[in-house]
Amino acid sequence: MSDDAVSPEEVRHVAELARVGLEDDEVDQFTRQFADILEYFETLDEVPEVDREADLVNVMRPDEERDSLDSEEALRNAPETEDGYFKGPNVS
Repeated sequence: MSDDAVSPEEVRHVAELARVGLEDDEVDQFTRQFADILEYFETLDEVPEVDREADLVNVMRPDEERDSLDSEEALRNAPETEDGYFKGPNVS
């Protein structure tokens, strides 16, 4: 796969969406790394599938009913609460 599988502009765009500031040398580095990652996925696509019976086994323990915490206990270690509820940061 060529290094232009991912363009520097695409790397800058992804960095902007992630709110990550990148220097020009970092953009070049990530462009090469993304190209390598995409090449690796193409290699995985070439691996033949194996036909076999799937042995599905429930590895989870059975559910057990237990008493739950009351509101006061649940909120006791919360950094912030409001009107009996957990309060989290504002999301834009």
